[in-house]
Amino acid sequence: MLSYRHAFHAGNFADVLKHVVLLDILTYLTQKDKPFCVIDTHAGGGKYELDGDYASKNREFDSGISQLWQRDDMPVCVTNYVSMQKRFNSNGQLNRYAGSPLLIKQLLRPNDKLHLFELHSTEIAALKLNMKHDKRTVIHHADGLKESIGLLPPIERRGMVIMDPSYEMKSDYEQVVKTLAQMHKRFSTGTYALWYPVIDRERNQALEKALIKTGITNIQLFELGTVLDESKRGMTASGMIVINPPWNLAKTMQIALPWLANVLGESGKGTYRIETLVAEK
Repeated sequence: MLSYRHAFHAGNFADVLKHVVLLDILTYLTQKDKPFCVIDTHAGGGKYELDGDYASKNREFDSGISQLWQRDDMPVCVTNYVSMQKRFNSNGQLNRYAGSPLLIKQLLRPNDKLHLFELHSTEIAALKLNMKHDKRTVIHHADGLKESIGLLPPIERRGMVIMDPSYEMKSDYEQVVKTLAQMHKRFSTGTYALWYPVIDRERNQALEKALIKTGITNIQLFELGTVLDESKRGMTASGMIVINPPWNLAKTMQIALPWLANVLGESGKGTYRIETLVAEK
């Protein structure tokens, strides 16, 4: 886990899905005046230079955010996401990519709170630099899967947790389920957004079954793939599993996901899934 650097993957198709969903949830939370709290268990560095050594190595953003940068026919939620990224770039050029911490920061009101967890020593230094002088934000140099549980329920009694581990360790698939079960027991009305990669479909199916077995209700799944599942292809798709999603999130994604699959899919092989894993009570 400590060798993982998100900068290699910044702005790829998985980031597009993750951040479209994240921004839609946050926008929903801002519709009420009451403050909310956001916990990001794997914050990363917060911002990534796309012409830097890491991002430019594989240029994964070419198959993600770059495909959307100049389009004027995007669904509303995708337009909002691209517009937010353009705030961090000048002269209309795509040079940097804002990660979850900076995107969340843009939607915080004066009394909202943000807790950012990061364990990687280099990433934590970048995160502190990118998030400096923001009194609404608390940065924790710690394991977010373990240490964030103690923050629940938040004082605000409203909010969300975004969880996107690297999954370099197979145990992460089991750990995220255990952590979500513990979190939900403490804060059952919160919204939880779990990102996952699709590398081994059987592993993903096991993850879904394990979440269903927790007894947690109101779980929806949104997945975007750029190629058909094939062995030795690496990540073919990624998804977001959302517990207690906003009432309109599924409707929004029913418009956005087919469009994204068509635009970002390779040679017409884009795929998507929209499923209710467990219905609302």
